[in-house]
Parts: sequence; C-alpha cells; structure tokens
Amino acid sequence: MAPDELVARLQDAGAEVSLAELDAVIDGVNAAPTGHDPAAWFTLIGAELPTDLAAALEARRTARQAPVTAGDPAARLAALRARLAQVEVDGFLIPRADEFLGEYIAAQAERLFWLTGFNGSAGLAVITAESAAIFTDGRYTLQVRDQVDTTLYETHHITDSPATAWLKAHLPAGGRLGYDPWLHTRDGLARYDKALADVGATTVALTENPIAAVWADQPPPPLTPMVAHDLAFTGRTSADKRHDLAEQLAAAGHDAFVLTSPESIAWLLNVRGGDVPRTPLSQAFAVLHKSGAVDLYVDPRKVTAATGGHLGNEVSVAPRDQFGAGLDILAGRGAVVGVDAGDSPVWVWQRLVAAGATPVADSDPVVMPRACKNPIELAGMVAAHERDGLAICRFLAWLDRTSPGTVSEIDAAQKLADFRAEGAHFRDLSFDTISGTGPNGAIVHYRVSSETNRVLAAGDLYLVDSGGQYLDGTTDITRTIAIGPPGAVERDRFTRVLKGHIAIATAVFPTGTNGAQLDVLARAALWRVGIDYDHGTGHGVGAYLGVHEGPHRISKGEGAPALRAGMVVSNEPGYYKTGVFGIRIENLVTVVDHEIAGGERAMLAFETLTLAPIDRRLIDAALLTGEEIAWLDAYHARVWAAYGTALTGADRDWLAAATAPL
Repeated sequence: MAPDELVARLQDAGAEVSLAELDAVIDGVNAAPTGHDPAAWFTLIGAELPTDLAAALEARRTARQAPVTAGDPAARLAALRARLAQVEVDGFLIPRADEFLGEYIAAQAERLFWLTGFNGSAGLAVITAESAAIFTDGRYTLQVRDQVDTTLYETHHITDSPATAWLKAHLPAGGRLGYDPWLHTRDGLARYDKALADVGATTVALTENPIAAVWADQPPPPLTPMVAHDLAFTGRTSADKRHDLAEQLAAAGHDAFVLTSPESIAWLLNVRGGDVPRTPLSQAFAVLHKSGAVDLYVDPRKVTAATGGHLGNEVSVAPRDQFGAGLDILAGRGAVVGVDAGDSPVWVWQRLVAAGATPVADSDPVVMPRACKNPIELAGMVAAHERDGLAICRFLAWLDRTSPGTVSEIDAAQKLADFRAEGAHFRDLSFDTISGTGPNGAIVHYRVSSETNRVLAAGDLYLVDSGGQYLDGTTDITRTIAIGPPGAVERDRFTRVLKGHIAIATAVFPTGTNGAQLDVLARAALWRVGIDYDHGTGHGVGAYLGVHEGPHRISKGEGAPALRAGMVVSNEPGYYKTGVFGIRIENLVTVVDHEIAGGERAMLAFETLTLAPIDRRLIDAALLTGEEIAWLDAYHARVWAAYGTALTGADRDWLAAATAPL
C-alpha cells in the first residue's frame, strides 16, 4: 500500500495522523523490543484497524527497520576523541546506563556497546586523549576480554582497580573530566570529584552527550503502549498506594518526591509497558505530591485513552521534555522536594538547585513497599512459579532424552523458551537465557551467540540460568545438568554448592538481619577447601517487574537493608573453573515470619518458590549431612507432588526418577 493511501485509510478509520507522525511512531516502535504481542503497537495509532490495514502498517514498520552494522571500534573511538576535543574536555565517562539508571536500557542508550563492543549488563568506559579503559565487575572479567579490542582499551576489575584510581593516573593536572549528568547519580559523581581533587582535576557536566554527535544512526527513544496492570495482579489500587505514600511524605516534611525509577512508577500507578528488554516498563519520570497527586512525564503517545482512564484525574500527563519546567515550578513554590540522590540522575538535583530549591536526599519511598509483596502479589508469584516449574521439568525431561552431541546451547535455550511460552499469562523471558556448556558455563553472565555456540557434549556440565515474565509474577532459576557421567571433581564442587544452597534455604534469623549477615552460610562449604565465587548469593525479584530488584540482597557487601517478610530473593551460590565448567543452583525464596516455640525474638525464615529437580547425578551424598539429605528429599517430594499428575508418559517417568529420595 502506498504511503499516502495508508495515511488516508488510517484517517478514514479515525486515526488523526500524518505520514511524518506515523513514521515517527514506527521508528519509536522499531527502537523498542518486540513484545509478546507484536501487534500491540497498533493501539498507538488510536483506531480499530481492519486486517488489510494492519498488514500494511506492519509492512511499513518492517520496511523502516534500520540494518544492523558492525562498525569499526577504532574509528568510533577516534571520532569520539575528536568530539571531546571540540567540547574542551580531557576525558569522558561512558557508563552502561540511561537516564533511568536501571539494569535494562533501550537501544538508544547502548552507548557503551556501540563504542566498545561490550554488551554486559554493567560496565564503564573512560576515554582520554591518549588512553582508554573499560571497567567491569567479576561477572564479566572473561566476557569483556572476548568482546573488546584490548589494543584500544585496558580492561580492569572495577573493584580491584577502580576507575577513580585510573583517572588520577591518566588525567593531566587541571584536567577536565566530562560526564553526562543524566547518566550519573549525585552520590556516584561525588566519588569522582573527591578522587580528582587530589590531582587538581575537575568534573564537567556536558549539556549534550558527545556520543550523540558521532553515532550517526543512533535510534530514537522507544515507543510502546503504557497499559494498565489489573487489580487481580496488583492487589491494591494505585489510589491506595499513592495516598499511603503521600501520608509518609507529609510526615517526613516533604511536599513532593521526584521518582526517576520506571519500576517505582509502574508499581505506584499499576501500569506496565514494553520500552526495554525483558522488563515490562514504560520509560517516564514522575513527581509524587503530598496530596497523593502525581505529575507523570512521559511521551503522551504511549498513554492511550484506556490507560488515561485508568490513571484517573489525580495523575496529570505531560511530555518528558517538560520535566525540567515542572521541577522549576516546584522550586518556585519553595517546595521541599525529596530526591533519591543515590539512584536518580544528578541532573535532577542540579536542576532543582539551579532553580533555587533545596532538595532533600532521601530514599525512593516506593522501593520498600514494592519489595515487600502484598498477599495478592505473593500468591501471583507462587502461581507463576508453579507454571514455570512445569516448563522447566518438561525441558529437563526433554534434554535428558537427547543424545550428547546433538543439542547446542542455542537449541536448548530456544526449546526452554518454547515450553515457557505455552504457560498462562506468559509475556516474555525475564532476562536473556544463560545457556552455557563446558567452558562457557564458567562465564557467569554468558550470552550464547552464533560465534560461541557449543554442542552439549558427553562429559560436559551444562548450566542454564533462565526466567519468565508472567502477568502474575517473575521467575529466575538456574540448574546445572550433567551431560553423561560426571567426574569426581565436578560432583564434589556441585555438592558443596548444594550445601550452601541448602544452608540459605533453611536459615532462620532474627528480624533486623540483612543479607550480608547470611551470605557466609552459602560459601562456608566452598571456603573449607579454598574456593569461592565472585558474585552475590542473592538478589531481589519483582512481581511482574525487574528480575533484579533492590534494595535487599544476599552478598558480601554491606549497605543493604534488613530482610523483611514479603521480600522475594534468589538463592544462587556457584562455583566456576575458568575454561572448564561452571556450577550454579538457583531457586527463588520469599521471606516469611517464623515462630519458634519458647523463642524470645521475632524470627524470619525463607520459603522456596521455585520447583524443579536438582540433578541427583551430580551429588556426592557422602558430603551431605542427614539434615541436608532430608531437605533435598523433602524438596523433591514437593516437586513430585506439584507435577507428578501434570506430566505424562516419558516426562512423568523422568520426573519420578529425578525426584526419588537420595
């Protein structure tokens, strides 16, 4: 269908759209992930579409998809350096981040990947006129060296060799370090200011990210519909949530609080979206007032008539480019404005100060109620895990029937995704499946590609870490599977990881305990033989939100709040032998109240949500205590009770053997 005819037909159908406006919508849709319903974007046009018109729209969207080009890292680095010279800075910080500072970012914000080729979920590049370095945590020490040209970039472990120390050695005295104020927090920037003061250098906020000037085909912001999330899944209305939090703001002396986390906005307003991969979010900013009203700054095209009705009269919608003006108005009123200085762009803080306000650093008030799931959210998480576990069991049974050497990492990941997609309320994976066999399993956050894809061979350990996004919950599970008979070393390491997993699963602890105080339980059996793992033991998980949700965690690092009833957290100790194999056992658990007869303190414990067999072939029972064996047998009995009648034939026979008492 010709473009003019397409627009005329759309206008006849009631859509008030020009060709330029239509193409702008399409380009935004193409800059977003493809969702569970590829036709959902038609609601952005605002009309009921006949079949032939929908097909023509989809054809135009396909035709406008930009081709993916590999690019030349050296040329891109040179172009960026030339731009830095033009804006008169001696260096520049490039975090893997967008203005919302979340884990998942849109294609438009993949600046670190575009420049360096590194596609991990966390990283930082620092560029000067003569040198460049990229910093990652322990999850990516192997991956970064595989993906980045080390003749252009030094690679560093961000904890052992922080960027601040590198900058002190590479910036000239009196040097100017540029940064994008949308991509750094106030607290994070302060660490650079302190370090650079030692060498007489300073940080400089840039009004435009210099990569924008050299990334010629940078995608536009993503555009997907914002949709209401049903009360059957949220358990509380948005009005109830807003007014409860408004009372807390007033009690704290705040007139308003700036919300920059799309997760917090999604939870508060009971909305979801599809702007970023694997997490159902709409990118937006908001201001929560002590009256309970909310100013929502979002691309108005995302807010359909139905969603506008859901938001109601107490939520005003304005374009994102009016966010700054809204902050200026608050400052002009003399409002006391709360800002999460550790998790919001420093741009927000700087804008309020420039407008004459005195912002107050405080925690995002939505974070804790979002983390402590209400009974409806917890029931949804249980139901989602029951369906997810059935998909996992079907997958593991299928995998066990395949012959070694016939299935690749990509094949296995796709088969698991297919099983999940058959479940009710399924919407997406919760992250890209980590499907690694043999040496690839030793890469903690491995992403299989056509270049790295390996066949699951006899003697391998296969590690698969995966999860699903369902309307009623989010899942995350890791299983390590023996492909053929495992060796003694593999069984020893697996059993020690299992001992740590059981120690967390059975932990009982007083209220006020945080994850750092429990982390040692997961590592003790490994430490006894001089080994460890270089990642946290557990992260929070949202309810049809982020698979990695704060503020709680189980890890060596301090700073996390105490665990509370209703929180969901992963239990995932591991072991990795570089170049040989990786082991991880992960279930999700929820924090519950735990009564002890005669006890004098309020206690908490964990209840395991995830249901799927743990590979008995990898267990050395001689290393387990009687209590540990009893836990494993009871856990497997739960799995059998959940799925023994749901599975049939060969799948049921497999499950019976996989869950037999040890």
